[in-house]
Amino acid sequence: MRSATITRTTKETDISVKLTLDGTGTFDIETGVGFLDHMLEQLSRHSLIDMEIRAKGDTHIDFHHTAEDVGIAIGQALRQALGDMKGLTRYADCHLAMDEALTRCAIDVSGRPFLVWQVEFPREKVGDFDTELFEEFFRALAMNAGITLHVANLDGSNSHHIAETCFKAVARCLRKAIEPDPRQEGRIPSTKGQLGG
Repeated sequence: MRSATITRTTKETDISVKLTLDGTGTFDIETGVGFLDHMLEQLSRHSLIDMEIRAKGDTHIDFHHTAEDVGIAIGQALRQALGDMKGLTRYADCHLAMDEALTRCAIDVSGRPFLVWQVEFPREKVGDFDTELFEEFFRALAMNAGITLHVANLDGSNSHHIAETCFKAVARCLRKAIEPDPRQEGRIPSTKGQLGG
């Protein structure tokens, strides 16, 4: 089983993440931030990555540290669970629709982290969650997982729907990119013979 457990404790947050890549999308998530929990549930369910996440953060200040640090911990767990990355499909892309919202995502599980985020929200908040924190979350995830991640919202007027299409699109791409490619079994999917450098 490709799985990993990460614990990360700072003066701002205390986080534990357990992932199983070859799962069924079951989740048990409590971050203390309701809308973030909802989005992480989408990430788990649509990637088929089993996730157990617990986070306690300084939410009396705001949700920034919790959102970013959860992204860091999930990214670290993904990187660990992927191991040597032999036999991966590596690349994936999709267009994901939800009502009026449409988001495009592309992923390269390359070991080289990068985020391109082309998403604008009509509102500054969804509930009490600052929409600018979605970019912080995905940057933290991409940088710590070692993936190149492009996310672009193409249509949408409802901030909840836009956010949800971003998480679901990333989930669908992760699902495809981390799946074993039977024609690549035992091989690094790169002409360099390695990923990450």
